[in-house]
Amino acid sequence: MNRRIVTRIVLLLVAAGSLYLLLPKLLDVFSSWPQLRGIDPLWLALAVFFEALSYIALWTLQRITIGTRSWFAVGTSQLAANAAGSIVPGGGAAAGALQYGMLVRAGIRGDRILSGLAASTAATTAAVFALPVVASIAGIGGAAAPDGLRRVAYIGAAAFVLLGLVIVTAFVWDRPLLAVARGAQAVAGWVHRRERVEDLPQRLLDQRDGIRAAVRLHPVLAALAALGKWGFDYVVLLSVLQALSVKPDPSLILLAYAAAALLALIPLTPGGLGFVEAGLTGLLVVAGVAAGAAAAATLAYRLVSYWLPLPVGLVAYWLGRRAFPTGPAAATPTLDT
Repeated sequence: MNRRIVTRIVLLLVAAGSLYLLLPKLLDVFSSWPQLRGIDPLWLALAVFFEALSYIALWTLQRITIGTRSWFAVGTSQLAANAAGSIVPGGGAAAGALQYGMLVRAGIRGDRILSGLAASTAATTAAVFALPVVASIAGIGGAAAPDGLRRVAYIGAAAFVLLGLVIVTAFVWDRPLLAVARGAQAVAGWVHRRERVEDLPQRLLDQRDGIRAAVRLHPVLAALAALGKWGFDYVVLLSVLQALSVKPDPSLILLAYAAAALLALIPLTPGGLGFVEAGLTGLLVVAGVAAGAAAAATLAYRLVSYWLPLPVGLVAYWLGRRAFPTGPAAATPTLDT
């Protein structure tokens, strides 16, 4: 318990320090709110619509990887977990624990949840690294990307290839997974916790096989859902730029968006708060957007993608707890073809 408290205090201090350093950029973004008065409400409504599609794409992927038919259980648990992860420093662990608990209460087996959430995270992470590659291909024949955005493309391409190799290796061969499991057992033995991971090798193989079987039923849909999670969110950014009457090169905006999406994965602040605002504003300027419009677009984008889902997640948590107040009554069936 003391170690957990110390960890939380350290995370809070790191988040506070990061936000303090990024505060000038945050203030610049929030000070652009008067420009939102002239925003086109139709394009803003479309931005909200595309953000909803982004969430639906993620739910589709999680339904496949977890192996459940329930849109309600997956949707409410993911919205609640997203809200928790967006307000708690280092919120990835808290978000995962919250979604796991809600899905267990909905009647889904714990091992299936753990492997399914891990698979969906790996798929969406691979997809975000693929975005710079897609942007580079889409930009062929168009405006040359500035040096800063070209570096994003190179880093994203390298990371995409590396992560793709790791995923393929884990899904095709047993030995790499067994080596990871034995390494974890060795580490656990050093801290006298080996008994907790005694069955880890077989458990990893079983979970891998379960994910492989579930994805094999809907491979194209799973791939499209992973890409759609980011693709629809990217269209949100394009929509708010259109709402501000800004029309830059979409391929350059995609490179800027990809870099901002990677910044959101930094666990130092909740939901990448501060990092995304500072990074996206600067990258939009590099992509050719005027500084004032870049700050206003970043603010509008974050209002739709970061701030709006917070109260929605709270409502989703209440709905989930109300629907499953006492835990599972029966196992949830797997997806059918």
